[in-house]
Amino acid sequence: MSEVTRPTLSDALTERMLELIRTGGHRPGDRLPSTRELSQRFAVTTPTLREALRRLEATGAIELRHGSGIYVGADIERLVLPNPNMREIRAARLLELLEARLVIEPPLAALAAERAGDEELAAFRRVLDEAGRHLRGEDAELHDANMAFHRATARTAGNGVLHEVVDSLLTVHGPEQREILQIFDDRRRDYDEHLAILEAIEARDAAAAEARMRAHLADVKTVVERRLQSPPGDASPR
Repeated sequence: MSEVTRPTLSDALTERMLELIRTGGHRPGDRLPSTRELSQRFAVTTPTLREALRRLEATGAIELRHGSGIYVGADIERLVLPNPNMREIRAARLLELLEARLVIEPPLAALAAERAGDEELAAFRRVLDEAGRHLRGEDAELHDANMAFHRATARTAGNGVLHEVVDSLLTVHGPEQREILQIFDDRRRDYDEHLAILEAIEARDAAAAEARMRAHLADVKTVVERRLQSPPGDASPR
């Protein structure tokens, strides 16, 4: 039987920091004691403390603001987090991520159609208006608006855990999604598919919202599959 790995001092310190946040009733945005104060409180050296702080920052539990201090992070209460150590994603994993979105997002679009209020619908419109202003080459802004649309759909569905799952998937393959925008090379078509999903949500048509989200993501996946199967330099998928 293999020996159980003992927690390091940094592991223990990370847990003590989280306990400090929980027991102190701190909320996202609250300022925490300074590095010097924390080192004295936990009786550790500054380098050891900084290692624990970097771990917590990588998961969004805290935010280190240069020249300002240490603050409780916006993601302190998240149940699902993207892997901060993620590097290059293989082609097979990219397709798996798209398959995961195909499983998760269409039912969420149906729930969004059932649960969206006037405020949520107005927010959807603002996101697509923003996307519509960037269809002629401003791909960074268009990407942000597109991802905001998918995040808003998941959030409006009303299930916090599934919203975090979608948000994490989009964060993990953000670079790949930007590349897909270039490969797809039909920004108007992508925008029109988003608009069709929103129109179904506005009409409270859950079945149509689900079907249109599924068709949209399947369209994206088809483009990626064709691109991965094409010889280098072959532009035929476009």
